[in-house]
This record gives sequence, C-alpha cells and structure tokens, in this order.
Amino acid sequence: MNSDELQAALRLLPHGPEFRFVDRLLSLTSGKEGAGEYRVRADEPFLRGHFPGDPLLPGVLLVEAAAQLAGVVAQSDPTIGPLPGLKLTALRNVKILGTAKPGEVVRLEARITGRLGNLIQAQATARVNGQSVLQAELTLSGERRESS
Repeated sequence: MNSDELQAALRLLPHGPEFRFVDRLLSLTSGKEGAGEYRVRADEPFLRGHFPGDPLLPGVLLVEAAAQLAGVVAQSDPTIGPLPGLKLTALRNVKILGTAKPGEVVRLEARITGRLGNLIQAQATARVNGQSVLQAELTLSGERRESS
C-alpha cells in the first residue's frame, strides 16, 4: 500500500484525536496484519499525573494502542465489511514488559488470528527502542449484522 492508502486506512479509527494512539501506519495487509507507530508527546494531559517528574505512558494505553491498530487491520478487510461499533472487549495473556517516555516512539504490530461472526481475535505486540514492552491477545467485537 502507498502512504495515501495507509493514511486512508488509519481513518477507519472512530477515535477523536485526543484518544488516538496510532499516529501512522507503516504497513498493512488488509484484514490480516499491520504495523504502526505512536510517538509519546510531552503535552499529553495524562502524563502530568503519571508520574509527576518522571512521566511514563500508562500500560493500559499501550494496550489501547495495540487494540486500535488491530481494529484498523480488521476493519480494512476487503472481503468483510467494517463492523459498526467495533470495540475492545477482552484481553488474554497480556504482558506489560515496559513503557515509553515522552519523545519515544512505540512501534506496534497486530495480526488477526480469527474471526467468528462479530468477534475478532488478534495478537499484538509493542516495542520501544527495539525492546518488547507489550504482548497481548485481544478480542474486538462489533454490533451484530442482520442476516440476509
């Protein structure tokens, strides 16, 4: 995919800019896997309290970033239309192994491992400076479609 197509796929995220944790897509195999990045900025309000004087990206936001990337991958599947209201609904085998500080880039990868009706299973990872900071199995679910 070219950069315009990657950015168009990124617009599949329903999140507003205040809660978007994927800044750009690096690669996308529609409906199968993708990679993206999120740069931790120093001006994000949550950093003021997590932790004063030593700001760190909260682990739950690493999980959210991974889920957002998995959602972009799933919603881009050309053989299955996007699911309305797609949300993160379950986590398994989550390991938060590190974090990111302001100025650092989180490199995310997500791979769809299964689909059943309105449920999507994915595996996701995140790395900062080449070091693994997250491993997770995610379930996303959307609203059920009516059968024709």
